[in-house]
Amino acid sequence: MAYFLKKTMTKKGLYLQIYKSFYDPSKKYGAHKSFKPIGYVDDLITAGIADPVAAAQEEVDKLNLEYELTKQANKVKEISSVSPIRRYGYFPLQIILDGLNIKGVLDIFQTTRDFRFNVYDLLSSLVYARCVNPCSKSKTFHDVLPSLYDVNKSSYDQILDACEFLGENYERIINLLTSRVADKYGVNTDNTYFDCTNFYFEIDREDDFRRKGPSKEKRTDPIVGLGLLLDSNQIPIAMKLYPGNMSEKPVLNSVISSLKNGNQITGKTIRVADKGLNCAANIHDAIASKDGYLFSKSVKSLSDDDKQWVLNNHIPRTEVRNRDGSVAYTYMSDISDYEYRYYDAEGKLQKFTAREKRIVTYNPKLHEKKVYEINRMAEKARTASVSKAKRSEYGEAGKYINFLSIQEGEITGDDIAVTVNEKAIEEDISLAGYNMLVTSETALKDEEIYNIYHNLWRIEESFKVMKSDLDARPVFLQKENSIKGHFLICYIAVLLLRLFQFKVLGNRFSTEDIVGFLEGFNLVELGNGRYINISMLTNFIEQFADSFVLPLKNMEFKKQDLDKFRQRKLIEK
Repeated sequence: MAYFLKKTMTKKGLYLQIYKSFYDPSKKYGAHKSFKPIGYVDDLITAGIADPVAAAQEEVDKLNLEYELTKQANKVKEISSVSPIRRYGYFPLQIILDGLNIKGVLDIFQTTRDFRFNVYDLLSSLVYARCVNPCSKSKTFHDVLPSLYDVNKSSYDQILDACEFLGENYERIINLLTSRVADKYGVNTDNTYFDCTNFYFEIDREDDFRRKGPSKEKRTDPIVGLGLLLDSNQIPIAMKLYPGNMSEKPVLNSVISSLKNGNQITGKTIRVADKGLNCAANIHDAIASKDGYLFSKSVKSLSDDDKQWVLNNHIPRTEVRNRDGSVAYTYMSDISDYEYRYYDAEGKLQKFTAREKRIVTYNPKLHEKKVYEINRMAEKARTASVSKAKRSEYGEAGKYINFLSIQEGEITGDDIAVTVNEKAIEEDISLAGYNMLVTSETALKDEEIYNIYHNLWRIEESFKVMKSDLDARPVFLQKENSIKGHFLICYIAVLLLRLFQFKVLGNRFSTEDIVGFLEGFNLVELGNGRYINISMLTNFIEQFADSFVLPLKNMEFKKQDLDKFRQRKLIEK
């Protein structure tokens, strides 16, 4: 398009107009049309314009210059305050979550609130944001949500409202998810794996929910406890949040009872947990619920007779060897009746007897590690100052110190004698490398029991994913329900990751590989519905793309191609 001055001679005189020329695509040739009338030359001179033709031509030249400058500016794109990077590594999780069909139920849940946003859409966006770039809710709103391929345009206040609403209903939503996972993928509760952890809050004062307790990170901040339950295939099926000063032991029974009642599970479940949850009340509850149990037990807590049995080298032991022929571990077992005691909710002493199989394992490498640690603490205990010694001076080595009063009456610092407990050191060295598994399942083979228990590492990995990969701590939200909503988002992220890992990919890839893809599959938006793939080619991308016929290795995408990703079914070719 260009401008020019048109001069037309009429009976009245010379008439001036500014015309513009343009290309008419419908007629496929150049065309002209009037842009601005100037007037008759004589009239313009009378109006005081000395040279109307020159003045009109100057205006045409100015219009053409502006046009050229605009055309050049359109050719050169300037940087923007909005990043063109679009994160889309979450699309497999999006397919899985959409396939669970929970949106309709959440839509019904939110009818109790006058929300001007859709809870499911915002929940799913927060889950995907947590997977691709975990950070605070504020940073998620400002930086992460705008970078998702499916941009969520909710306000920050709406995000906080959604977290509070989700936290208020977190147990109902988890039950809904577990029910839908059971329908689509199946849930196996023959064995259930349970463990607890806690999350710290960088605040000074406690409240009813955030309470000071034994922190996993040895911090003194208020904490919140979280119990997680996995099914036999290591898929999360339940979560329980509780105040940080509350004992972990009763949580196990509460979570499993809630799971069974909420999902109409009537079959027997073998409850697998570590030694921290091994108590008589939990064992009694499992028996009363017609469930089984499998716990680990510290050999140090055994009676003297049981310790002699553990250390009896005359009892035959079975060896399990590594591929290189070295001994991985040895084991022996025994089946007997054992008496338990505990105090019920009313404070009454209860007694019962349980028939159990107890398996003692010995790991040579674990023995070496433990002996090294014991000797290091023993050396510290032997060389530490005994002058006015306090137990706190010794740290963990204090368990090898005897603090004795050397005279009767009021005890002062000078009245304390400090001696090294060499007997305790010797006993710990003799028991190093041993561990005991206790189970109600006396008919199961020893190695089968061992393998079932050692799948418990998956729950530790799930906690690691929550705390490290999903950056679930520290938590900066203040309201109890908002905090619960935050952990629900983290739980759903772990659930989707595990379904992707085990049910879709068949456990062929590590958690690190999958998290790397979620965070690393990124695009640059060029405009006009075009995107450039800036992801680094990895072994995961190659195999994932080939197995499911996905164009993940393409350098360029069109928007319509990316939109089809969400409609794909993750079924291998």
